[in-house]
Formats: sequence, structure tokens, C-alpha cells
Amino acid sequence: MTDSIAGSPFWDVTFDKDGDPDTRTTDALLAETGNLTDLYVFSHGWNNEHRTARRLYDAFFGELGRQLTADPRGTAGLAGVYWPSKLWSDEPIPDFTAAAAPGGGGGVAAAGAGSGDTFVSEPALDEKTLADLLDTFPDAKVPIERMAALLKEREPTQQTLDDFFAGLAEFSARSGAGEDDGEGAPARPGMLADPPNPVYERYLAALTGSGAVIPGGDGAAGIGDRLKKLLHGAKEALRGATYWEMKGRAGVVGRKGLGPLLGRIATQRPGLRVHLIGHSFGARLVSYALDGLPSGVSPVKSVTLLQGAFSHFAFCSPLPFDAGRDGALGKRRQRVDGPLTVCFSSHDSAVGRFYPLASLAAGDATSAARDALYRWGGMGADGAQNPDAALDGIKAAGATYRFSKTRILNVDCSAVVRNGTAPSGAHSDIVHPEVTWIVLAGSRS
Repeated sequence: MTDSIAGSPFWDVTFDKDGDPDTRTTDALLAETGNLTDLYVFSHGWNNEHRTARRLYDAFFGELGRQLTADPRGTAGLAGVYWPSKLWSDEPIPDFTAAAAPGGGGGVAAAGAGSGDTFVSEPALDEKTLADLLDTFPDAKVPIERMAALLKEREPTQQTLDDFFAGLAEFSARSGAGEDDGEGAPARPGMLADPPNPVYERYLAALTGSGAVIPGGDGAAGIGDRLKKLLHGAKEALRGATYWEMKGRAGVVGRKGLGPLLGRIATQRPGLRVHLIGHSFGARLVSYALDGLPSGVSPVKSVTLLQGAFSHFAFCSPLPFDAGRDGALGKRRQRVDGPLTVCFSSHDSAVGRFYPLASLAAGDATSAARDALYRWGGMGADGAQNPDAALDGIKAAGATYRFSKTRILNVDCSAVVRNGTAPSGAHSDIVHPEVTWIVLAGSRS
């Protein structure tokens, strides 16, 4: 049942959208890890197929494996979590096949990174994205197809935009997997509390700010051109709504799938040290696995979150803007017998620009801190916002970090995690020796 990456045994671990395991894969993991001292478990974020996730695991674990070989301690195994998530097909698929370059700023980036590639926005959904959405959200078939038809209109009117917004609301009601991280997000995307056009304007601004090109100039020719441009913002609002639901699914798979599996590992493989790694929504998945662990049982010795697409308040206890409440995982930090490390980058447009917009409504209170966007900000943009969190900048492989069992360490990776194209920016630029070293060093602290 096992494969190998960089000389270390590798296992697939597969869950469905409800967190139910493919027992063939989970049983193999439990049966074949008896000789290990350490197990590194990595969850991908959004991804369209098994092969894409496997390229990530090959590249990331390949670099980590070279570091393990250079300084072996015990016997390590590797596991890759597979769960159903979908990347829109118009976004660049990360190219994880290139070899990571030594030193800062090299490594594997999103496809086209650093090559001058331009993302040109088109309002209509391509056939592959539409098919993926229908497959991923079968209960929302009717509003998805209606919105897809509206996005094709060559001369949209205000009624077009209003009807599309009604479709967004129906989609959110029917798909229904969204959940907050304790920061007080509404049961459905907060953007739906606003009128349609301001929502589209916010997404349009984020799209252009990410470097995307909007065909049609600046819209100065008249209201018709402006409505056409707002249709681009409408499409991005749909993207935000679908990712809102995917974020919720990640939590379900972590809590109901991976968490109980970790409990079985603690019981059947006592002494095995587990190190959790998550990218994007996968960072939320491995974090919520802590919530799904049986009480009093945890084999988890370290957690490393890479460009996490979930609330930067999730681990707060209490919330900085409400002393009477904790973040959803505020009492779960103690289930890690070692460091919890959050890697972030200012070049991550997916989390920094787009992630907050689904939760944001113009009437939101901003007493939390800087602005309404901060209230709904994500880990991958600025790290965990726990008042006692420490902050380090990313360092060369072999350097020392201020890991701790009692407080979170944020690592600003902007100097290395910096390459990528619109709209996501450097969100997937995570395969670097400096980044894998953070995982390895944390697991040995």
C-alpha cells in the first residue's frame, strides 16, 4: 500500500466531503507505520484532481526529505491527505515539478510566476469551471446554471446584476457548508447583506489590485461599460461564495475525518510523533483536526500552517474584540505538544485581497482593530492575531526559530513566498528549502 518520496515511505489518506474515510487508505497507514518515530501529515488546499495534490506532495516532501536525509533522527514517514476541493479552472495550476533553487527567492512558484504572464479576466464561466461547480455543489444546480447564463450576457443591465445577486443568495442557501472560525461570521456570506453593486465593486477592485487585466478600458464611455465591468466583479463574488463553502468543508473533514484518525494513531501507535502541515484550506483542515481529536488523546507534536485560508482569530482566547468569546480553536492549542507555526506572506492575494470579502458587509463594526477587512482577515495574510504570538522573519535552512509550546510563532515569509500570477498571487509559492526547514525544525524543537 505504501509509496515513497525522497526515500521515505508515503501513504495516501483519503476522505470524502463529510469526513468519512476511505478505510483502505487509513487502515494501511495504521497497519504499516509500526517502525516509525515521526509521521509528517500534509493536507492540500483547493485542487482539481489527485495528480495536482500529488505533485505538491512530491515537491514539498521531496525537499523536506533531502533535509531529513542530511540530518536523520529516528525513522520518518510521510502522508498526504486527499479531500474533495475545487480550484476554478481559470486560475493558474501551481507548477510543483520544478526543482527548488537554493537560497532565498528560488523554489517552486505558481505557474507563470515571474514570467510576466498576465491574467485577463473574462466574465463568462468556462465549461470546465461550470462542470466542476455542478459536480461539487449538486444541490445548487439551479442557481449555478442561472448565474452562468447571466455571466454570458454581452449587454448586461442592472436587472442582470440584481438577478445574479439573487442567484448568489440561493446558491449559499442550498450549498450550506459555510461556517465561521469563532470571529462572528454570519451563517451565510456577509456580503449578501449589502446591495449588489457595492459587493461587485469591492471584488472588482480586488481583481484589478491583484494585477488582473479587465478588458474594455476604464469604463468612461458610459453606464453600459460600467455594468460590463461589474459583471467581472459578480463572477468574483461567485468565486468567493464557492470558496466560502469550501472553507467550511475543510473544517468538516478535519474535525470528522482526520481528527478521529489521529485519535486512532495515538491509541494504536503510541509513541509515534505526528506533525501536521496544511496549505490554504488544508491549513484549516489540519487545525480543525485538533478539534476532532478524542478528549485527552493527542499524538500531535507540531503544526505548521502555510498560507492558511481561515480566520487569523481562530486560535485566540479570548477574541481581541470580544473578551467574552474565544476563537473556534481557542482552547485547542493545548492539543499540540510542541510548536504551532503560522507562515504568511504579504504577496498572497488570495488570502490578503479576496478572502475577507465574502464575510464583509459594509455595516460591519470595525472596533476590532484596523478596519473591517482586518475583522475578516486570514492567517496567510498576516499570521495568527493572538496577542502573545511571537514574530520571526523567514531564515535560511539550518537557522534557529523561536518555537514554543505555549504560544504561536508567526513567520513572515514574504521575502521567499513572493511569486505568482493574478488573481492568487504567491498563495501557492510554498515549495522552498527555507519553508520546509520551518516544518522540520519545528518538528524537532
